Amino acid sequence: MTPKDGQQDKESGFSRKDVYTRVTERVIADLENGIRTWMKPWSAEHTAGKISRPLRHNGTPYRGMNVLLLWGEAVAKGYAAPIWMTFKQALELDAHVRKGEHGSLVVYANTVNRTETNDKGEDVEREIPFMKGYTVFNVEQIEGLHAHYYAKPENPLPLSERIESADRFMTATGATIYHGGNSAFYAPARDIVQMPPFEAFRDKESYYATALHELTHWTNHKSRLDRSFEGKRFGDHGYAREELVAELGAAFLCADLGITPEIREDHAAYLGHWLTVLKEDKRAIFGAAAHAQRAADYLHGLQPQVVTAPETIAA
Repeated sequence: MTPKDGQQDKESGFSRKDVYTRVTERVIADLENGIRTWMKPWSAEHTAGKISRPLRHNGTPYRGMNVLLLWGEAVAKGYAAPIWMTFKQALELDAHVRKGEHGSLVVYANTVNRTETNDKGEDVEREIPFMKGYTVFNVEQIEGLHAHYYAKPENPLPLSERIESADRFMTATGATIYHGGNSAFYAPARDIVQMPPFEAFRDKESYYATALHELTHWTNHKSRLDRSFEGKRFGDHGYAREELVAELGAAFLCADLGITPEIREDHAAYLGHWLTVLKEDKRAIFGAAAHAQRAADYLHGLQPQVVTAPETIAA
């Protein structure tokens, strides 16, 4: 049986309502201070942390809402390492969390199937969503781990190569991108991304972060992901939600491509609208993160598949 909103999950110690509230209140507090925790939450001081998503103990990247949660924790507590694990996982690695350390919240969401009897007396299958919270610790809070968990970088990948990979990524999407004018936007009617000339940006990171933001909007076309927020003009809740999805999508993609995203000055006006949406709907940030993850997955899915040659087996 899954916990309903307000019911507590005995294993995690958090109820679904607690998770939605705690996470949303954290994001609201940051936004009220003018902080977007998804913009620059990393350090180049760790071999695994050359601008990346947070990683599980086995190197698997976190996804969706958990990316925002752990980026926010890294910024707030000054962690350079992007690797996180549970208390039990640390013990299994013959390590231990230092006494007095406080963990960070992450969430697990899924669905379960349940057979129920409908009004006609027929058995029907229902998919029921559930969410639970659990606690993880950054490796900087843990003693006794193998040295590679704490390793410093030796030869960081040159920034120019990472940006070159972003060019390849954008081209492979097949999106029509025009350059000219002095504003960046996605035009749904013509299905094009409009970008100012490259040289108009103050640095290359700003150019790519902006382009990835607009490409996230591009995934919203009816022939692609077709998100339905029903936003028609600036100030609409739907408009604000779509802009938040594009912000998060660009941040996820920048992390995947090794680019430090830059805050667009023209997006400062959205802060008030985002705060209104988040205060009215405790689940809005979860929905935005899920849509952003789907958009990032969609764009990654358009990349050419790398085919490796089969291994030669010696006779």
